[in-house]
This record gives sequence, structure tokens and C-alpha cells, in this order.
Amino acid sequence: MSTPKTPVAAGSTDAGPTAGPDVPAEAFAAEYSIRPVPPAGPVDTTAICNTPAALEELDALWKAVVHETRTRGNDIHLPISLAYAERLCRAYPDADAELVRVATLLHDTGWAHVDESRIISEGFTGDWRKAAIRYEHEQQGCNVARRVLPELGYAAEFVERVCDIIDGHDTRQVARSLEDALMRDADRLWRFDRAGISLASSWFAMDPATYTDRLATEIVPELITQAAVDMATADLNRSNALLKTGVIR
Repeated sequence: MSTPKTPVAAGSTDAGPTAGPDVPAEAFAAEYSIRPVPPAGPVDTTAICNTPAALEELDALWKAVVHETRTRGNDIHLPISLAYAERLCRAYPDADAELVRVATLLHDTGWAHVDESRIISEGFTGDWRKAAIRYEHEQQGCNVARRVLPELGYAAEFVERVCDIIDGHDTRQVARSLEDALMRDADRLWRFDRAGISLASSWFAMDPATYTDRLATEIVPELITQAAVDMATADLNRSNALLKTGVIR
């Protein structure tokens, strides 16, 4: 499935009517004015289990955040999201792939440092994108990045670029760079795989058929890149067929 290629409006902040313009978001919107953003490289739409993330140089980072992977299904969510991020980097070779990979690996580590009882009760109900727990986990994720990355030899400037992506990845409505956009798309793409559907449908208290309907109507339109749209559509078709959501509803 392909969504219409139309110009995208410049970004604005979510802080309220008195907030000024979001200059990085506006610059990104101007540079990538056609949405979904067309790919410049190959797009792999096969099942994500065919190409797991295989970069051994990130193993030390994984080991540094094992504790953070044990909350809210991160030990499933983060590796699958990273595999999608690597595919997206191949489709968009102009992006800083290292930045996308590291930000994707770390983006939800903050869930391990908030009140776990509030994750489902606040983070997946009502206007969940604006829930206080969402802002808290973003800030805590930045704290994790600032703690673990310098010890692994990452430069301070790179660490702050990672934090710029983590901070707002759920609560800010617009991307501020191509790397930010690819991380956001990777974070959404995992939901279309059968493992993502299994976990996330339970978080939102939905049966799989209802949840996959939501993916089609709400999440696909949020994807920023055409590569992500193509991957999501292929995954959703496979998952619906496997889970027989057309019948079991």
C-alpha cells in the first residue's frame, strides 16, 4: 500500500499556543517536503525475522542495558525495532546510521526507571501520547544514554544527538531530522510483526483483530517514510493472514 505523496506542513511545538516555532522540525519538513519520504536505497519487505540486527559492535551496549530491557517487553520490542532501523538505514543511506541504531536501541530504556504500575494504567489509556508517564520515560531514557554511552567511548556531542531523538519520540508530534524520523518509524514498525501485535494488543486491552484494524487506520498514516509504509503493509498482510483476524473478530 502507498499513501499519497503530498507536501507536509512545517512542524510546531507541542508546548502550547505561546510556544515558538520548532526550527529543526521546520527545517526537516522543508528538506523532506514529500510524504511519505521516498527511499533512496533498497526496501526489504520480507518478514523481519529474516534479517535480525547483527551488528556485533552494539553487543557491549546491549549488555550495558540488560536491566532496562526487562521492563514493558523491551527485550522483545527493542531488538525487533533495531532490526527495522537497520533496514530503514539501508533504504535511506543519507542518514547517520550509527545515530539511528543507538537511538533506537536506547529509546525506551527509560521505562525501567519509572513507576511500573503506571505504565499500563496511564501510558496506554486515554490520551496516552500526553500522559505524564510518557514524558517521564523519555527523560529517564536520556539519563540512561548519558550514563552508559560515555563509558563505551561515545563522544559527548553524539550522546546529546541521541538524547535529542529520545526526548520527544513519543510526545512530540513531528520529527526534527531524518535520523529522528527513521527511529520513529522503526519504533512503530515492530507493532506490525506478529510478536508486536501479541504484546501491544494486550497493553491496549484489544483483541488482535481490533488492534490490527487500529494499525491500519491510525499507525500507518503516522509513518514518515515510504519504506516504512511498504514494510508495515507487507507485515500487516502477513500478520492478518496468520492470525486470521478476518474471521476471529
